Order: sequence, then C-alpha cells, then structure tokens
Amino acid sequence: MAQDTGMFTVHHTIGNVLCCKCGISMQPNAANMCANCLRSEIDITEGLQKHVIICHCPECDSYLQPPRTWIKAQLESKELLTFCVKRLKNLNKVRLVQAEFIWTEPHSKRIKVKLKVQKEVLHGAILEQAYTVEFVIQDQMCEACTRVQANPDQWIAAVQLRQHVTHRRTFFYLEQLILKHDAASRAIMIKQMDQGIDFFFSNRSHAVKFVEFIGKVVPSRSRNDKQLVSHDPKSNNYNYKYTFSVEISPVCREDLICLPPKVSNSLGNLGPLVICTKVSNHIALLDPLTLRNCFLDAEQYWRASFKSLLTSRQLVEYIVLDIEAVSSEVNIGGSKYALADAQVARISDFGKNDTIFNIRTHLGHILNPGDNALGYDLYAANSNDSELDKYKGFVLPDVILVKKSYEEKWQKKRGKPRSWKLKSLNMEIDDNVKGRDDEEKKENEYEIFLRDIEENADMRFRISLYRNKEYQPSEMASVTDDDDAPSVPLEELLADLDLSEAEDDNDSMRE
Repeated sequence: MAQDTGMFTVHHTIGNVLCCKCGISMQPNAANMCANCLRSEIDITEGLQKHVIICHCPECDSYLQPPRTWIKAQLESKELLTFCVKRLKNLNKVRLVQAEFIWTEPHSKRIKVKLKVQKEVLHGAILEQAYTVEFVIQDQMCEACTRVQANPDQWIAAVQLRQHVTHRRTFFYLEQLILKHDAASRAIMIKQMDQGIDFFFSNRSHAVKFVEFIGKVVPSRSRNDKQLVSHDPKSNNYNYKYTFSVEISPVCREDLICLPPKVSNSLGNLGPLVICTKVSNHIALLDPLTLRNCFLDAEQYWRASFKSLLTSRQLVEYIVLDIEAVSSEVNIGGSKYALADAQVARISDFGKNDTIFNIRTHLGHILNPGDNALGYDLYAANSNDSELDKYKGFVLPDVILVKKSYEEKWQKKRGKPRSWKLKSLNMEIDDNVKGRDDEEKKENEYEIFLRDIEENADMRFRISLYRNKEYQPSEMASVTDDDDAPSVPLEELLADLDLSEAEDDNDSMRE
C-alpha cells in the first residue's frame, strides 16, 4: 500500500547478537544463549522417569494398570503407547509434543518410547528436548489366568447355550456375532457340546452381560441357578457357582411354520402357513401366498411358542417351467418380493413321470422359466402336526417355494477357495461330540452356512468378513464363472487385517 502511494518505507531487520556463553552469532532470545548452551545449562528432562517397570500377563497379553486393572494391548499399538505414557510420573511439568516407539526385539522384554517435550526456561524462552524412556516388562499372570492355570475347571459362572434342532447353522452365525462384538472376551473357557456351546466365566457379572448380549441378537429365554461351594461361618462368606441356561428359539430362517390358531388370530388371521424370512432379536414371518408379514419379539414368541412344520434340511429342488407375474414388486422388511403364478416340476421326477404343479409363489421378482428353486414338497410330505389338524377345511398347497437354487453353480465351485474367510472361536470339543460322522456333518453344514452368507446380503452386513490372502483368482475361473452366481463383493471385505493373532500389522503410532 505504501509503495502504491509513493511513500518511503523502512524495512525492519532483526539483528544478531552474540551468545553469552560461547560467543557465536545468533538471533536474540530471552536468555541470550544459543540452543546448545541452553541444553548444556538446563536439562528439562530432569526429574522425569526414564526407567519404568510394567507388569505383563503372557497368557491374555494384557498389562497391569495399578492397582488392579488389566488392559489388553498389542505390541506397538496405539493402546500400548497411551498406556506407557500414562505410566510416567511428573510428565505434567512439561508439554508433551510427540511420542513414538523405538523398535526393540520382541523377546528382549524391553519397550522403548521416544518422547519430545517442551518447557519454558529462562525469561520465557521455550526449550524443546527429546529423550528415551525404557520400559522393562515383568511377566505376571492376571487373576483370571492364575485361576485358570491353577485349576482350569475353577469357574464361577457358566452359560449353557442350547437350541433343540438337528443342525448347527444358528451357532455358526452366533459365533460370528460374538466375534464381531467381542462378547466372549472375558470367557476363560469355551466348550462345544452336543446341542450347543458352554461358556465359562470367572465372574458372575461377566456371565450376566453375556446372557444379555445373546438376548439382543437372537430370540431366547434364560433361567439361572446357583450351587453352594464353600461357606466361612466366621466371616459369613459364601462361595457359589452360578449356571445360566439359555434356550434359543428352534425356529430358523427358511423354515415352514404352521401357526397355532390363537397366534394366527392375534396376528390378524395371518397364515396359517408362513415362512420365517429372518431371525434376529425378533422373528420375521411372511405369508408366501398373500405377502402379509409380521414380526414377533422373544416375549411374544415364548408366550405361545411353536415349532417348525418343515425345516431347511427338507427342501426339494424344482425347475420352473413357466411363470406369470400377479402383482408388482414390493419391499417388505428390507427384502423384495413379488407374487406370481408358476408351473414347477420336481427335478427328481425327470424321466419318471410328468407331474406338474401349478402354484403361487412370492419369488416372482427373481424366478424365470428354466431356473431352479428350492421349496417344500407338501404334496408328498407326511406331516403329523397337531396345529395343522386344528384348521378344518384348510387345503394345503402342493408346493411352497422358498428361494432360488444355485446348486449347479455351487457344484462348479466345489473345492475352490473363496476370496474371503471367517474367524472362529477357540473352542474345546466335548468327548461326546467327537466322531467321523459328526465331523462330516459339521463340514457340510458349515459349507451351507458359507453359501447362505454369499446369497444373503443382510447376513453379511451383520458379521465381519476378511480377505483371504491365500486366494489367487485365475483367468480361466473368471471366464467360466457365471455372473448370476451369488458372491461376496470385495468392497464388503475388511482389508489390511490379519487373522493370525501372532502377527501385528499396526504401524508405530504417534500422539
């Protein structure tokens, strides 16, 4: 502005002065000393801890936060860096600018952290200095691990999960929910039983919290009991063992259900034949002939409980010969359906007879002539359901289709690795469960569960899928694979995560 008006301006310059100690030229500061002389005269790290001893539990990989709190943290993680900084005393006398790990051998029992701090010194001059703190790790087991090592059966509370069905698909899904929410982190032992899973805890409150979590993800009911272990009459102390029995609803997704008359009337004469389309903390029921639906929570279900008429293990494969839309596509509970009239025939009848069924289905939006579909064969089924006999004059449909079938495409992919994988709980197997037949049955059911994940986007949304680093797609596979086959998109997988607990992919964290 002054140059535009033609005025003469004087440029201000900062002159240099000589350091009062070493005499070198420097810019003036409040102490009139250069940075090297300031550091030689004043040590701002004096009085700060440079050697600290921390206790580490080698069993659960946690660190002791005095007096009795144990914090889980991996090596060179942000949580461990925060824990180490908080253990330092007198750090409030300086201003922490930066903190980072210095690499050390994992077996050296040493953790080195480089800290950069600032402090105001002579006459307002601010001095910055870096120093290294060495943390010495001493192994000391926490109370829970000590109790387990002393006696693995010394648990305080046990949670018994049970579901009275002939398959384990519900527990496969429940296992992924537990892993995603880290609900069983306090369990000292997990054991796979014949019809469920047992979780053992060292504290009753941990078991109560776990039971509450189960009630939020699946329709269940629980009851508890306690047994006196010991009693000290002098101090009036009682030691109990607590057992929580949790029963999960036997109704599973894709099951065909015949509603009891009272339940049907309370739901506005729904059904009576309905399909279970979703199971979470409530049960979603859909009438495949009218597209009417309802949702039952755990309290409503257990008030008038019912069982499945036919389960997903009894599905029969059909081929669609012709289909004609009856209604437009509608969205019910996040899923799309459309009523249609279809002609179907059993795959097993080809070459034997010409039996054709004219049915109504709710899958008109995805089925086309020539497609295969899975459904319940009520024409040949022999059902002895007492609830079904109560409906006088009710005519059963010949077939109720449940979902589109991709069996031919699955056969092409059999034995090929997937681009994704799942975590699993560290479970012990009960002696009554072990056996070759049980292993084959479990592998087949697990494969069906993996296919359900690929077909159902809502199920993938609720669990965590991880990229399989060993998967290498081939060019021939990409050419021969059908685009119609269900698969998991890569954007739904969690990247840069390693399933191995022995490896740690976290970089050095800074504050």
